[in-house]
Amino acid sequence: MKIAVCVKQVPDSWAEKKMVGGVLDRAGVDAVLNDLDEYAVEEALKIVEAHSATGEAGEGSGHSITVISMGPERATEAIRKALSMGADDAIHIVDAALAGSDALATSLVLSKVIAAGGFDLVICGTESTDARMSVVPAMLAERLGWAQLTFANTVTVDPAASSLKIDRVTEIGIEKMEAKFPAVISVVEKINEPRYPSFKGIMAAKKKTIATQTLSDIGVGADAVGAQSAWSSVKDALPRPARGAGIKVEDSGNGGSDLVNFLAEKRVI
Repeated sequence: MKIAVCVKQVPDSWAEKKMVGGVLDRAGVDAVLNDLDEYAVEEALKIVEAHSATGEAGEGSGHSITVISMGPERATEAIRKALSMGADDAIHIVDAALAGSDALATSLVLSKVIAAGGFDLVICGTESTDARMSVVPAMLAERLGWAQLTFANTVTVDPAASSLKIDRVTEIGIEKMEAKFPAVISVVEKINEPRYPSFKGIMAAKKKTIATQTLSDIGVGADAVGAQSAWSSVKDALPRPARGAGIKVEDSGNGGSDLVNFLAEKRVI
């Protein structure tokens, strides 16, 4: 069983973000592996550990986990984090023409790499913390023509039957879904608790292979990606206003009325 996990390097959630030229400034802030992608890596590891005679991925287990990421050279840092958790190897798509790509272009590039890799499963986080769109997993499934099982709260895989089942989280409850390989899964943050990389894992990650590919390697033209091909663009952005001091309501017998008037003014009631 070959599993691919799609990951992304994003600005640290605690960093002060700003827009430059209509795009998010990524160079000027600390960057990390997308928090929600860690759950995808962990779930891939748990699946392999449950179905491997050795209890881990890699040669001899019959299963492998490949991390796939699209981004600048700096994204190698996030890829190494996923490798230090236990993934076997990685593919990093790097090309200057990719700067400013939207979700459509991202799904196109990732789908080309996945299709060429002979994978049985692709696992993604629900969304990236820099864009919060939650559409790439569905776009990947559509482009690949694979089954789509998104927002999974539990995943049960049967490699012998080349099938899997999930409990899917929805606004009205849980849906049970099942499909045959190949399939694309996205997992929610409550599915597991991502492991911390051990010192051994961190050292081992430095020796693991990260294959670098360009747009020409995967057969995608520069005119299909980047800011010039994006379906939407940011024309203007303003920094978030400073938080006000607030209003203090003191109760001298009319506190309740003052509170009601305040809520009515804000159109809360």
